[in-house]
Amino acid sequence: MPKLYLLLGGNLGDRILYLQQARASIAAQVGQITRSSKLYETAAWGKTDQPAFLNQVLEVQTALTPEQVLQSINAIEQELGRVRQEHWGARVIDIDIMFYDDLVLQTQRLTIPHPQLHLRRFTLMPLAEIAPDLVHPVLGKSIKELLEACADVLEVRVFEE
Repeated sequence: MPKLYLLLGGNLGDRILYLQQARASIAAQVGQITRSSKLYETAAWGKTDQPAFLNQVLEVQTALTPEQVLQSINAIEQELGRVRQEHWGARVIDIDIMFYDDLVLQTQRLTIPHPQLHLRRFTLMPLAEIAPDLVHPVLGKSIKELLEACADVLEVRVFEE
């Protein structure tokens, strides 16, 4: 079964609760969660005048195709009350596909691996926690190597509940 890596994040409302609800919905609708990172807190990336985000990476075994995964995670975001108002804006939940096995895919709706993941410390740190040796199929470097080379200076820290 394909191995999928998802990034969850949110910065509005009860951030922990939204991440818990997203994990439960992913387990029910996308596939079995086989590993999950700790929660990480980081300042907003891109549009900085908003509350800090909580992020988490999940490793999921799925029988779904990449397109079906995208449909499912978009439906989960909607169920949890996500409203898309502005690019990089505040949100209750965001779920992104980071990797789907070693698939390289670019369609109008979906790019795998995620095209920005190697530029964002808030993505690489939780990913490195659970899959440091995972090799980016386009860049040919491990997650650990990408994190070491990442120029993003935003502070990312383990969130203590």
